[in-house]
Amino acid sequence: MIMRILGEGQYEVTDEHLNRLNELDTVLQSAADAGDEAAFTTPLSALLDAVRSLGTPLPDERITPSDLVLPDADTSLAQVRALLSYEGLIPG
Repeated sequence: MIMRILGEGQYEVTDEHLNRLNELDTVLQSAADAGDEAAFTTPLSALLDAVRSLGTPLPDERITPSDLVLPDADTSLAQVRALLSYEGLIPG
């Protein structure tokens, strides 16, 4: 799966890591549902860090459609809430 972090780049993440990313996404969803801006930044950072560490960065010159687009770390709670579906940021 190709994941883009806005303003940063794309990462190829294998299916074996999707369960871990979904766990982090669930924590992020809970913080967003609670409307707690302070509690929300930690799981967002953890999710993005996991994509960076578990994924393989794609070269900037390679143009590939993204399967999933994630907000950057500076995105506000209100902006992320607008992006969330009932499955969170990462479907599955």
